[in-house]
Amino acid sequence: MNKIVLKIEGMGCEMCVSKVTAALSAVDLVAEVKVSLENGSAEVFYYGEAAPNKAALKAAVEKAGFKAA
Repeated sequence: MNKIVLKIEGMGCEMCVSKVTAALSAVDLVAEVKVSLENGSAEVFYYGEAAPNKAALKAAVEKAGFKAA
C-alpha cells in the first residue's frame, strides 16, 4: 500500500479528526485514512499505481473546514 501525508491545520478535538477522516475517505482511490490530532497530519493510503488526486484531497479537507498542506 502507498501513502500520501498531508499536514492538517485547525484540528482541536476528536470530532475534528472524525470530520477530516470522513472527508478524505470520500475521495476517489482512497483505501484507508489515519488522522493524528497530536501530529496535525493525515496519512492517506491507496493501492497500486493510481494515486488519489492531491488537489482533491486538499479540497475535501478545506470543505470540511480545515486547512491542508
